[in-house]
Amino acid sequence: MNLNQDRKEIWQNLQQDWDIIIIGGGITGAGVFRLAVAQGLRVLLLEQHDFSSGTSSRSSKLVHGGFRYLRNRQFDITRESVREREALLREAPALISPLGFILPYTASKAQRREFRLGVTIYDLMAPKWQHRRLSREAVQSLAPQMSAPWLAGAYLYYDAVMDDSRMVLRLLSEGCRAGGTALNYARVEKLLRAQDGKVCGAALSDQSPAALGSLELRARVVINAAGPWSDALRAQLNQPERLRPQRGSHLIFPRERLPLQYAVTLLHPKDKRAMFAIPWEGTTLIGTTDLDHPAPLDLGEPYCTQAEADYILEAATAFFPSARLNQADVLSSFAGLRPIIRGSASDPSAESRVHVVWEEDGMITITGGKLTIFRKMAEDALRKAAPALGINLTPLNRYYEALPKPSTAQHSDLCADQTLYLSGRYGFALPELLKAAKPGELSPVQGLPTIRGEMRYAARCEAVQHLDDLLLRRTRLGLLLPDGARAELPALRDITREELGWDDSRWEAEVSRYTKIYTQFYSSAPAGN
Repeated sequence: MNLNQDRKEIWQNLQQDWDIIIIGGGITGAGVFRLAVAQGLRVLLLEQHDFSSGTSSRSSKLVHGGFRYLRNRQFDITRESVREREALLREAPALISPLGFILPYTASKAQRREFRLGVTIYDLMAPKWQHRRLSREAVQSLAPQMSAPWLAGAYLYYDAVMDDSRMVLRLLSEGCRAGGTALNYARVEKLLRAQDGKVCGAALSDQSPAALGSLELRARVVINAAGPWSDALRAQLNQPERLRPQRGSHLIFPRERLPLQYAVTLLHPKDKRAMFAIPWEGTTLIGTTDLDHPAPLDLGEPYCTQAEADYILEAATAFFPSARLNQADVLSSFAGLRPIIRGSASDPSAESRVHVVWEEDGMITITGGKLTIFRKMAEDALRKAAPALGINLTPLNRYYEALPKPSTAQHSDLCADQTLYLSGRYGFALPELLKAAKPGELSPVQGLPTIRGEMRYAARCEAVQHLDDLLLRRTRLGLLLPDGARAELPALRDITREELGWDDSRWEAEVSRYTKIYTQFYSSAPAGN
């Protein structure tokens, strides 16, 4: 079974006894799904909106140890994350790619010593030895835009960059390929309870345009992997709130306005918070903020406020004064919510990124943590569920299948770099993507790494229900191109007509929906609800 199976057919086959129902289709839920399917279990994953539409399509696009956590003495989470980064780099090449980070310092000897110690500890945790010191001249040769008079030099260290949404989609598609079932736009309305009060299933409703109705499904174990929304499910069990949702916002700029070969670690001039400027998918991304998000989570998507945009631009100006970046340069913006475990810190940035597993009335909740350690979180969740399932957990050697041999994926219209790029994002599905592409659809879209054939393949094979699924998550064109990729809509209209059967009325409704979502939550100056 895979993500392109007919939705009605999937819905008709849901009425069975499941071993596990996973609630939440982000990276944590997808990791649990992939691991649980590998145990030979009957596994169903339910996502109330689209796969990765919450936190897991709105991260800072890094698989990293969290260099800034060293300053808060969060050594355990940093060590764990650094080692997971190294494992994922080995396991999923091209999906996750190494990226150098420039860490600039001033003439202060104390700051230079602090940064030298930091990058040394960071490498030793891996363990590896890859950092080095750069003179001011070397920094400016690598990043000419860094012309600030205070710049005395920098350290170069390494983390990794990725497309977070594609990480989730590959886990789900490979889990479905191995026998699992994953369904987006399937909202869990209520947890089902047995006579002893234990959670034994979920009542769900179809939120897709097909409007297939409601079902009550039973499972031996229900796992809550809903990220920032985990407390809403726990509230049905009369459990107190334990999360502190925090918002992180980002701005995306055209590469020509800030062309970076390496990422740059920025210490904000106002409060010295660590931020990043990152070369990503043919653009440059700058973020993130770190603020409490007090608004109810069901009031709409989070978005980058004007105050946050000003804050990000202030950091950009301090580190790249010659670029003269301003609001008019912003291509798009996005914000995500982190499921932080509530502690005693007054400063949101000081809260720990530790993950936790709770068992409450039979439901297992896995939350907190960060994207980089999703494999560790999946193992901890399944280990907690193992007694109820009567299994001994067998860890996975790899969550992502090995890439296909170049000979099976190479296409005459693609260079080796393009083939590798696509292999990372689609794995064994790449030959099917290439076969589905029509003439001209293997060419890059407006100079970006994305090819048009990805849109056709996603429409055909990746459970697309809405236009925003295609433009914001299956591909990232809505973030990477001006005006939400409006210039690509004519080509997409033909693709959705052929692959999804959308008539003119459905197309116009989808364009209206997408335009509203983009304008309110992803544009250069989003206005929210």
